Amino acid sequence: MKALILAAGLGTRLLPHTRLRPKPLFTLAGRPLIERHILQLREAGCEAVIVNTHHLPDQIEAFIAACRWGIPVGTRRETDILGTGGAIRNASDFWDERPFFVINADICHTADLREIYRFHLREAPAATLVLADDAEFNSVTVDPAGHVRAFAPSPSAAPAGALTFTGIQVLDPAVLDYIPADGDSHSIEAFRAMIADGRDVRGFITAPAGWMDLGTPERYRRAAREASAREAWERAFSRTPPAALTWERLEGDGSDRQWSRVKAAGESLVLADHGLRSTAAVAEVDAFIHIGRHLKIKGLPVPAIHFADAFAGLVFLEDIGDTSLQSAVLAEPDRQKTMALYRKVIDGVIALSVEGAEGFDPAWTHQTPAYDRQVVMERECRYFCDAFLRGYADLGAGFDDFQDEFGRIADQALVDAFLGFMHRDMQSRNIMLKGDRFYFIDFQGGRLGPVQYDLASLLIDPYAGLLPEEQEHLLGYALQQLAARRPVDAAGFRRGFSSCALSRNLQILGAFGFLSTVKGKKQFARYIPAALRGLAGRLAKPGTGAFPKLHRVVLEAHEKLGIKT
Repeated sequence: MKALILAAGLGTRLLPHTRLRPKPLFTLAGRPLIERHILQLREAGCEAVIVNTHHLPDQIEAFIAACRWGIPVGTRRETDILGTGGAIRNASDFWDERPFFVINADICHTADLREIYRFHLREAPAATLVLADDAEFNSVTVDPAGHVRAFAPSPSAAPAGALTFTGIQVLDPAVLDYIPADGDSHSIEAFRAMIADGRDVRGFITAPAGWMDLGTPERYRRAAREASAREAWERAFSRTPPAALTWERLEGDGSDRQWSRVKAAGESLVLADHGLRSTAAVAEVDAFIHIGRHLKIKGLPVPAIHFADAFAGLVFLEDIGDTSLQSAVLAEPDRQKTMALYRKVIDGVIALSVEGAEGFDPAWTHQTPAYDRQVVMERECRYFCDAFLRGYADLGAGFDDFQDEFGRIADQALVDAFLGFMHRDMQSRNIMLKGDRFYFIDFQGGRLGPVQYDLASLLIDPYAGLLPEEQEHLLGYALQQLAARRPVDAAGFRRGFSSCALSRNLQILGAFGFLSTVKGKKQFARYIPAALRGLAGRLAKPGTGAFPKLHRVVLEAHEKLGIKT
């Protein structure tokens, strides 16, 4: 048999995502829908396939031309969209005397196409429509013998017992006699005319669990999550997953990603869901995948990525549990054990910086390829002014009031930088403990930059609340460990650390202000006093440098917010 895949639609229900990619190229478990349909048809014995195109046709045509299908697969572009009936008629020169398949591109299914075709040959109707029970779409009336009797204009107008037309159909060439010779038309109108003319239109009922319309973001995302989870399970555990997987929503942190744990039979994976892709540029999910895999190949302590679908925004990871460095530190009364744990983590931070930089491709990054002056000035200093001073503390001071002092912080952080791979958010909630091992997570903001920044992020982190003397001890340990790898100017290293600690402290307060006000995540406000006191202490520390204007506004913020210095 031959087949037509209907792929010309505009995908309006999937906007804005279909401005970027046509819906036949949306992926399930990393494979475009059009590919899945072609391979299913080939497995059923289809000898040739034609695909109609209209919306973003170059993408579909290029994809089809670039693949080896094992059977002829061609395309037919519609200048004006012709509808389902018009598309069938437009391919009239492609058909022969045998019945043929027509399948919508924006569905997924597990129907046995070979069995459906055999059913059509055996029963010999003019058309066989594959039907399923889906309350959202049920509008096709079928009599007890399986003959289609009517198509309601909507599910609400359909009688009880109506079914859904899945978009999978086998048609006799006689259907062409019921399609207008030109213009757009719908195949449903042809079926109505055939039924009125006494021709047999038959229903083939398939299990509802084996079919889904993917025409909305919600439906597509649900199908993509399930398909990717099953693919990830096979790759992680080398076996087919159970029929039912259990999904447990995990509490997120500052980002908009959604986290879930997928469980079955005593095993589990963790999903980081970045959301459906909305840009052709490098996105956060791309950075997460590329950087995570790079660090894992280097043997660095990050969770394994078992499977990822970048378009769907889904990344399935090794499950490393729920114990963060923050929770472990707050639960440990013995400070000597805490210091030993931090020294172990610092060894990992240094390895991440030195070894993570080897072979690192800046093109993987989704923000900036390196930590540079603009990042310090815009993403940390201006962020502090806009999101914290004005947005949270409601002070009138702005970026221009401190630009000269911010510039000195930025320049000093970069002049004395010990360069390598920089995580950019190396705080205690992004370090997980499992048994006697630790793992760095949330590495998607990684880029090239000073190791002092990651060390500062770790040591001044208000979540864990290390004492100043503990921070100083651990900084000395880090300097000693780095010196064992290559020569280090200790005084310059410390100067760079001090400036990185200031810029990171500004960024922390900006983030807490933004998250607690704009994002409505009020839990972050509880850490503002500690972060603000830490910044005041650093600005007042001898040898830090002269930042009188910044120091003055920080003290103003203390007073405005009722925080003791």
